[in-house]
Amino acid sequence: MSVFRMATKNVLIVYAHQSSGSFNAAAKDAAVEVLKAQDCTVEVSDLYAMKFKAAATAEDITGEVKNADHFRYAEETKLAWEEGKLCDDLTEEQRKLTQADLIIFQFPMYWFTVPAIMKGWIDRVLTLGYAYSHEKRYSQGIFKDKKAMLSFTTGSQESMFSANGINGDMNVTLWPLQNGILHYCGFQVLAPQIFWAPSHVPSEERSTMLEGWRTRLQGILKEKSLSFTPMDCFDREKGFQLKPEVHEKHASKEYGLTVGIHLGKALPPNNQMKAGV
Repeated sequence: MSVFRMATKNVLIVYAHQSSGSFNAAAKDAAVEVLKAQDCTVEVSDLYAMKFKAAATAEDITGEVKNADHFRYAEETKLAWEEGKLCDDLTEEQRKLTQADLIIFQFPMYWFTVPAIMKGWIDRVLTLGYAYSHEKRYSQGIFKDKKAMLSFTTGSQESMFSANGINGDMNVTLWPLQNGILHYCGFQVLAPQIFWAPSHVPSEERSTMLEGWRTRLQGILKEKSLSFTPMDCFDREKGFQLKPEVHEKHASKEYGLTVGIHLGKALPPNNQMKAGV
């Protein structure tokens, strides 16, 4: 009798924290443990330990560049990728990403975004041609068969990131990261895992946070992704503006389509934080 097993899933964790004793390290370790227990193959890119270079420069290309007088990073790395002339660290990270079914970005939120070293990973690894092109982006993106998500800690309490809070709506904060980077490359974006101000709560509450993360990880590979407006809803000939018929369809609705495309209406609550809202 043949035994059918679910195909092994590959997970890449892109991790950015300087300390192995941090809450982020604990969250990363929990993910590795729980996912491996589900027979996943897990790779971790520990960016600080790797001393990953954050700056996108001509050094990312082996050999001479095509136009040294007017160096354009996107175009030059596209040519280098096509010709197999990207530097070794980029080639290795692209290998990991190509093999991954799920990518988890684990980090402490710095200044309402990712740490510089992680932004460098994004800038340098997601090269033109490899990760996106003019024809292949958003819902038609290159990585549309892969899932990705943000898992991060904040320094502020949840109430401060509310629609009435001093930091503003977290959904708005997440839009550039989740739509402008992950969805832009085609990823199915899973709801973020947000650990609210773990450094300001008792150890028991931090343990509860980690336990909640472990529980979520048990079914993470089957989760539905966040909703983004498909590319065919936009008119290419008119500068990718929302088509009139789509606009009309939503004219009577209380909320806009998404946080970023809100049609002058109220922002849809939790659009960037929960699937199916």
